[in-house]
Amino acid sequence: MSFKVLVIEDDKDLAELIAYNLKKEGYEPILCLRGKEAINTLLSQQPDIVLLDVMLPDYDGFKIAQHIRNNPELKDLPIIFITARDMEQDKLRGFSLGADDYITKPFSIKELLARIRAVLRRIGKEKRQTSFRLGGLEIDLEKKEVRRGKELIDLTPTEFRILSALIENYGKPVSREYLIERVLKRDVYDRTVDVHIKKLREKLGKEGMAVQTVRGFGYKLSL
Repeated sequence: MSFKVLVIEDDKDLAELIAYNLKKEGYEPILCLRGKEAINTLLSQQPDIVLLDVMLPDYDGFKIAQHIRNNPELKDLPIIFITARDMEQDKLRGFSLGADDYITKPFSIKELLARIRAVLRRIGKEKRQTSFRLGGLEIDLEKKEVRRGKELIDLTPTEFRILSALIENYGKPVSREYLIERVLKRDVYDRTVDVHIKKLREKLGKEGMAVQTVRGFGYKLSL
């Protein structure tokens, strides 16, 4: 099944870049460069998810989101805001209107695709992806294996669970508390998480640099 992704973005070059990468991933992109066009397209095309810019020349993206949430036929349609507006009040307004995610420009296409997959998976539309590539590494969440070509990277169960949590939240910070409660599932010190991360980075080699520290919070995975 090919999911329809409505891209509402007035920057034509960016919209076409997103569409190109969506097609590569098996999605069916629908482009709208103006808000008025998007309003008409929402019902006629019945997309599975919307990527919505906030600053459109004719419509405020927040108003489009409100239109979606107020329409009985569209109210459950997932929305990801894509915008240059990164002020906290803008994000809070977006989430208060029922946004499923909020990604600020500039962003990597890999991160955007990961966010789309996560939202579709969360609402039960997309099956959980089990195989991932990270640079030269192949990661299989089902088999619990990490390989570089034919070489098997020897991770402990804890290291693999941490890596899995970071992959499933690709591009988004994961707190130490989350890793302790949901991954390690036992009372440990924050320092214990840091030790596991250090060993994980070492074993992943050059791809270990993708495990980035988010100061005062935790970690995120991003190439």
